[in-house]
Amino acid sequence: MPLAFISLTFPATAIAESNVVSFVSCPIYRDADAGKKSGCWLTDNPGTAQRYDVSKATSKPDWNYGVLVEGKVSDEQDNACGGVVLAPVSVSILQEKPCTRFMLPAEGYPGRPFVLPETNTVPLSVERVPPEPPFSDRTFSILFNFNDDFVTYQHGDYYVDQTIQWIRGTNPAEIIITGYADLTEHAISDYPIVEDADMAQKRAEKIAFTLKRLGVSDDLMTVQWESETDEAPDQEGADGLPIASRRRVDIEIIQSGD
Repeated sequence: MPLAFISLTFPATAIAESNVVSFVSCPIYRDADAGKKSGCWLTDNPGTAQRYDVSKATSKPDWNYGVLVEGKVSDEQDNACGGVVLAPVSVSILQEKPCTRFMLPAEGYPGRPFVLPETNTVPLSVERVPPEPPFSDRTFSILFNFNDDFVTYQHGDYYVDQTIQWIRGTNPAEIIITGYADLTEHAISDYPIVEDADMAQKRAEKIAFTLKRLGVSDDLMTVQWESETDEAPDQEGADGLPIASRRRVDIEIIQSGD
């Protein structure tokens, strides 16, 4: 497919929206060169024409499809890519919304050198520090992209790793896995955003299957799902994004109490 090069400038300092933004748009790739993986991902909010830099999202866009962008305007604006920086930011691919590929030249924007995210999972060969007693009940949450049950790379898998290390180190009495989905329709950029009715079940079963493959017994796990969910932006991994926090699985790890 041929690439279309466009050259439009939106000043990164012109932040006319609230600190938390959500919109649907087609992604734009900027061919900056600050080394490996330093190209920029940009999106324009169709409601305001503000250009945003979503390069810091864990899940990157696919320029063949539209994206649901949910993020916070970062306090650190470096203008490395030519857009208002969103961080934290969640990007979900909307495969039912095709887009024309757009690429921008660097136009003097340097991009950023690639660095591993804080939620990068270390190799299995690296020794983990076991949890120290006393052990209490604890809940871990795995967040998902919109209408998806895929455990995201360098985010979802990080929290799965944290969960399994706690389970192995504490020998719990019970594990309750609860899947959630956002079944409330949101009109974002005049686009209907609502998840499939069975998505909560798919997410719960995916996490149960993942934990089983990592050695957790079926006898320990109770798997359930809810048709409605409250926002939980303060959960670790939710990054303060309220609607995105509805798309999750909670893993409640219960100790014996002995």
